[in-house]
Amino acid sequence: MDTVVLRGPGPVSDRASASPPETARLLAVTATYLLSEEGRKASLLAGGDGRAIQQMSIQVPTSRLHLVTVDDEGVALLKLRPRYERDGEQRVIRTDAPPTYDSPPSLEDLYREAARNHELERAYHQQRTAVRTERRETQRQFRAQLAQTFMSDRAQRALVHPAPSPKRCYLTAERGRVLFDVNTDEGIAREVPPEAHRRFRADLRARREQNLHQRAEQLALYEEKKRLIAEWIAAHGTPEQRGRQAAGVLPMAEAIEAMTDEAFVVIGDRPRYLRDGAERLQAHLRQSPQYANAVVTTADLVVTSKNAAQATAAQWALVQELQAALPDATIVLRVHRLTWKRDPQAPTLTINGVLVTRKVGPFTLRREYAAPGSALGQGEPCDEFTVVVQTVG
Repeated sequence: MDTVVLRGPGPVSDRASASPPETARLLAVTATYLLSEEGRKASLLAGGDGRAIQQMSIQVPTSRLHLVTVDDEGVALLKLRPRYERDGEQRVIRTDAPPTYDSPPSLEDLYREAARNHELERAYHQQRTAVRTERRETQRQFRAQLAQTFMSDRAQRALVHPAPSPKRCYLTAERGRVLFDVNTDEGIAREVPPEAHRRFRADLRARREQNLHQRAEQLALYEEKKRLIAEWIAAHGTPEQRGRQAAGVLPMAEAIEAMTDEAFVVIGDRPRYLRDGAERLQAHLRQSPQYANAVVTTADLVVTSKNAAQATAAQWALVQELQAALPDATIVLRVHRLTWKRDPQAPTLTINGVLVTRKVGPFTLRREYAAPGSALGQGEPCDEFTVVVQTVG
């Protein structure tokens, strides 16, 4: 193989064209800045255009290329925008605007501003990196503590919507719901989704078993009711009822109503509480000239029923009379307030009743009887009703 040795440099002109000195290399850069009103006046006095936004093209040597940025279009810009400054707490803040001058700046002024921006830009990004790191660490500690609490407390459950899976679940925290994912979490936080899924599936199995148990109890109770009804109809029913019972077509509600009649036969002479509130309220409203033509239908009637907080002498005597007749019954004085849905400001009507309840086997039999007039007065407001009359089991 032949070896070629170059014994001397080429012509001076060739060397100069191939590798120009660093000091001779310049880059055309656009500098953009703002002029205040004073600066615009000064610009006009100096023969400038006096515009608020000023652009000038300068030649920047390679020694100062760190003060230059090049956008995606290949345009070289002096680092005047965005601006970086320190606030009162020495934090670096960013402003998306070029600097503003009260007089046209010199080239050194622009270089000085670009150099300050270059220096503070690095501090700004370091500051943001530190903040993000601190935020991630705080979030990691928060998630780890939340996961530890969940794992150590077997009574805690993940949100059921969406349902926990072996890989993802949501826990509830003070700041809202928090997602745990085995693909992104670390440490104990990765153990939360599988454990939450196990607890979720265990709850489903337990709920299914409980529902089956309750269903079995309800079926057993229903069969017991059917048996007692059959026995009662056989002993106390009419021939026609016994015939329908034998054919299996006697409604249970009819049989229970017959049993209720027998259970309250000792007070059967007491007037029953009638469910004729619409007619009563209409008659009550028409006593006022303003509502002389009022028409109250069942759909317009609102009935609020609660236990009475007080009783008149006549009402208490009725309660005592019923209690003596049925010692095993529960006696409650009730207050029914009737209002007109179409006009909430219309007068209300208060009606009293006495609810008598007896337990006969699996059946709870109820009857409500009319009571003397209200202790509150017709239409008189009442904040809350509570049980004050005695009940006997």
